[in-house]
Amino acid sequence: MPTQPNLVSAARSGDADAFDELIGAHLETGYRVALAILRNPDEARDALQDSAFKAWRRLGQLKDGGAARAWFLTIVANQCRSVRRGRWWSVVTLPSVDRSGRDFETASAQSTDLQRALAALPAEDRLPLFLHFYLDLPLEEVGAVLGLSAAGAKTRVYRAARKLRPGLELD
Repeated sequence: MPTQPNLVSAARSGDADAFDELIGAHLETGYRVALAILRNPDEARDALQDSAFKAWRRLGQLKDGGAARAWFLTIVANQCRSVRRGRWWSVVTLPSVDRSGRDFETASAQSTDLQRALAALPAEDRLPLFLHFYLDLPLEEVGAVLGLSAAGAKTRVYRAARKLRPGLELD
């Protein structure tokens, strides 16, 4: 198996297999990030596809020794933010479709207290929590995805967790 700098160099020279090996391992994680931000499986898949295309076009921005996961997840998060800023995102609301045979996208996962409390948070607060606690990314990578330092990411996670607590307290 080639090392990451070799994969980056090979992908830059047009090797699609090297690009697939470099980014392919992060597609599921990217989908989960997109789903956490957009909260719509179809929109998340579209955003992930657009992100992979942008990653291919922006391979020159990835440093040879850089972390491909943080770089790719940053592209995914930025693409999702662009989708949310889009004109139709705030205008069109579609009815919820019952997807009773699906895996982690099921209604049972959405019905938990934690899911409801997370859903009440704004997207900019949900993302740091999701990256750190659900994807188990270290604070350095959370900061890279959010465009912050590790200390800034730690602060964001802490503040978002404090906002989450009142929604989880028992009556």
